[in-house]
Amino acid sequence: MEGLSVADANLVMYLHPSKSRNVSQSILRELGSLLFKFNETFDGVLLAYDVNILDKQAKILSGVHPYFGLRLKANLLLFSPKPDMLLEGKVVKLSQESIHVIVLGFSSAIITAENIRGEFKYRTKDKEELFASKSHKRHVIKF
Repeated sequence: MEGLSVADANLVMYLHPSKSRNVSQSILRELGSLLFKFNETFDGVLLAYDVNILDKQAKILSGVHPYFGLRLKANLLLFSPKPDMLLEGKVVKLSQESIHVIVLGFSSAIITAENIRGEFKYRTKDKEELFASKSHKRHVIKF
């Protein structure tokens, strides 16, 4: 599927000294907070990760709030949709003005009337709402 990619990342994670008792859990908690949210650094949505700690000793940063930094190597599964990209989804709501879909089972998307191709026209057939193609009878979008 377009939009899915695997990336190898070299990261530096900064943790508060209060988290030094269980560093592994703190790292997983920080990465877990990034799941299923758009992140500008990754230019996409983080779906999964596998992380290895490279440093066995952390470097303490000087400053008002002393944090320590750890170097990590991570494999990331990213979802980065771009305009005009072909995606698969499940239609969950259909109206004359829009089509509502769920992509990859977690991401909601709306296709508005101005973005639906002109060949598709909204119809109601046997109390069922659908968009049907004028050029191909078998091409339909239905709920």
